[in-house]
Amino acid sequence: MGKLEAEELRKLLSCIKKDQRVIVPPSPGFDSGVHMLGDKCLVVSTDPCIGVPEKWFGWLLIHYAASDVALFGAKPEYCTINLLGPPLTKPETFYGIMKQACNAAEELGIAIVTGHTGTYQGLSTLVGVCTAYGVTSKDALITPGGAKLGDQILCVKPIGLEVAVNFALTHQTLAERLFGAEHASVLANLVAAQSCVKEALVLAEVGGVHAMHDVTEGGLTAALNEMAEASKVGFKVDWERIPFAKEALILKHWFGLSELQTLSMSSTGTVLAAVSPESREKVEEVLRQNNVDAYIIGVFTKDKKRILLKNGMETLFPEKAEDPYKRILSGKV
Repeated sequence: MGKLEAEELRKLLSCIKKDQRVIVPPSPGFDSGVHMLGDKCLVVSTDPCIGVPEKWFGWLLIHYAASDVALFGAKPEYCTINLLGPPLTKPETFYGIMKQACNAAEELGIAIVTGHTGTYQGLSTLVGVCTAYGVTSKDALITPGGAKLGDQILCVKPIGLEVAVNFALTHQTLAERLFGAEHASVLANLVAAQSCVKEALVLAEVGGVHAMHDVTEGGLTAALNEMAEASKVGFKVDWERIPFAKEALILKHWFGLSELQTLSMSSTGTVLAAVSPESREKVEEVLRQNNVDAYIIGVFTKDKKRILLKNGMETLFPEKAEDPYKRILSGKV
């Protein structure tokens, strides 16, 4: 379930013909593509929305794709929307989701350009697809492959927060038992934390940010490895500095998760950024002014080794993610 493995994805993409107008083609670890539009860069991202609470479906549909555009340093400005449902889907369901999407787009200043809506045999649940677009200059473009040796690894928002929020939404009784009734209620209302449009645009405007990547499927494990691979650098991260959401650690204990699974927790809305040492203080100050929590967890290195430091001991950072999202959301220990 979820994205293809990198090797399979490379095979899938191998038939795509190179085009000189496309300066960031489809690649593993790159959630947006970029092509030239005159002397400007058009950043394009498309994302599905499926299996989320209907109350938030339209909002998340817009923000998933918009976040990926913002992470490339472009303000999302336009989008298209596809809403597909099983044959018995009522028009009122589509109306409600579309109103959510319209409100989310308006808040972000995004114009909805076109789309498609319908019901189809073979579908058993609602499926939405949003494609978002933003324009930036070539000099201002940021990709996951821009990290430089010596750059500080900045983590914006906690690891595992998405899992905790979605768990509180889908398993209210157990969430109240694990987190306390009041806190479980607070968590269930933090779905908006699964967007990183605001944080990405703030980082893009500061200067000194060489690369960004969201921490979605596969968590920190996947995101860090993808950034290192794309940037042709190594890294060293400190386990003690990683900002795991306290609720994620409670879930780790309850479900008996390994450290690898904890590192691999899907964390949509969390951002990794490669920040030059000279810009670190300025970046942290601007984030504080915008009430954004951020943590330096390591450094990108010339040596291409990928190191996890824990209790003063260096071990190899895991190569492959083992995301426990599906298991946790099943509620089964």
